[in-house]
Amino acid sequence: MARLIASFFGSGLILGRIRGSHRGSGTVGALLALAISLPLPPVYGRLTALGAAIVLGIWSIQKLKLGDDDPGWVVIDEAAGTFLATIGLGIPGAIVGWVIFRAADIAKKAFPGVAAAERVSGGIMADDLVAGLYGLAAGWAVQLVVG
Repeated sequence: MARLIASFFGSGLILGRIRGSHRGSGTVGALLALAISLPLPPVYGRLTALGAAIVLGIWSIQKLKLGDDDPGWVVIDEAAGTFLATIGLGIPGAIVGWVIFRAADIAKKAFPGVAAAERVSGGIMADDLVAGLYGLAAGWAVQLVVG
């Protein structure tokens, strides 16, 4: 059960099965989370999803005894970052939020605080949550302009 949750319902295992590498699995998991996020109520639904992803993610990571190890197939942290990056946003803002979240998560050193959060002991999710804040800010900026 812990592996299923940590892999965000198996989405983090797909690329490993197809091509033998988990490289890019974070984006696959984040895409699934975006597909789940968009039909949810923008505030309470996505906040609930975020809370569930954080609680279940921490539980599964501890159960698997990963410590500071962040295997490529563990993508519950990307799901949490996605839910955070889309809170309160309509579709255009949520999509921009998701894109910026993924950019910040992938290019950690280009976004202040993301790489530092990754180094927090036991903080597999910390960098994704900081990256999610970048996405949320960008998404809200777009939503304010677009309406």
